[in-house]
Parts: sequence; C-alpha cells; structure tokens
Amino acid sequence: MSETEIDFASLLCARLCHDLLSPVGAINNGLELLADEHDPEMRQRCMDLLAESAKAAADKLKFFRLAFGAAGGFGAEVDPIEAKLVIEPMVTSSGRTVLEWAVPAQMMPKRAVKILLNLVLLANDALVRGGTLSVGAEARSGEQEIVIRASGPKIIMDSAIRQALTGQLDPAAVDSRTAVAWAAHMLAVQGGGILQLAEPDAEYLVIGALICV
Repeated sequence: MSETEIDFASLLCARLCHDLLSPVGAINNGLELLADEHDPEMRQRCMDLLAESAKAAADKLKFFRLAFGAAGGFGAEVDPIEAKLVIEPMVTSSGRTVLEWAVPAQMMPKRAVKILLNLVLLANDALVRGGTLSVGAEARSGEQEIVIRASGPKIIMDSAIRQALTGQLDPAAVDSRTAVAWAAHMLAVQGGGILQLAEPDAEYLVIGALICV
C-alpha cells in the first residue's frame, strides 16, 4: 500500500470516528449519570439513553464496515439486501427521513454496492432537516446504474463535496470532509464509470452513477 493510499484510509477513519463520537459520548455520559443517580425513574431514563446510543453506534459501525471495509465477504458480488439492512436504520433513526428503496433483489457487484452506500451517506448528510431519500438501481448488459434522490425542506451539499464527487477537486485538497465523495468518485471511474450530479439550484438533490461491470 502506498503512502497516498494510507493517507486516504486515514481520512476515511477520521470520518468514521467523527460519526461515532456522538453516540459513544452519549454512552459515556449515560454511564456517569447512572453512577450518581438513585431515583428509579431517572435511572430508567439513563438506561434508555444507553440503549439508544449503543444501537446508534452499532448501526453506524455496520454501515461503515460495508461501505469502507471488507463486509459482504471476499466474493465479487453482494446481496443488496445487506446494503438496505445497514442503510435503513442510519437514514430513519432520527424519525425525520423516509427511505424509499427501489433496488432489485439480485446480486450486485461489490464496487457498485460500495458506491451506493457512499452516495447514500452523502445524500443523507445533505438532508439537514430530513425528508425523503430514494435509492434505485438497475442492471443492464455490462452496466450497473445507481440513482440517489434526496428531497426535503432544506438540502445542503458543500461545493467541495460536489467537486470531489465529479472529480474536479484537486486530490491534494481531499480531507476528511470530502473523503467519502472522493471515494465514490474513484470507485465509479475505475473501469470507465461516471458520476453525475444535479445542479446546486435544482429542486432535488440527484446523484447518478453508471458503472461498467
């Protein structure tokens, strides 16, 4: 592994740690409160907080393991149901976002599944006030198409993330904030694929990927 690859892996790890900080911190706070609390009702609230935070941390770890790691086995294909199982709790846990799933129940290339997961992560981040996240995929002869659409009252995607997605960002400028978008771009262009993104002023955020398989 080259030094550049190690540096990029460290950026993805930084993103993972950032996302885990909140639920893990909540677990720590809950344990501290539980140690000093004797009221039964308050102790139950602490236990509920611990259970909720532990589930959130576990859900994020499962998602990142499939998106960035070797989950799904060492084969060339992954069952998209595995992707849905890690996407749904992450997207819907806040109660503000609805997931619409339109992915056929047939095996997908592992690279396509990782692209799908990374694009879902970016689109979900952009739904700052919640909304609807639609995930679709279609396999054609020699190609795999993926479409992610986010709609909601407020959609924000940083210009640097947009540039990373479309390959317009200087690789030297990639940081932990843009690493996920850059990973999706690099996975897509391997073998001649492309990523496309709706204009910033569009009513919806739409990200499309066409991957050669």
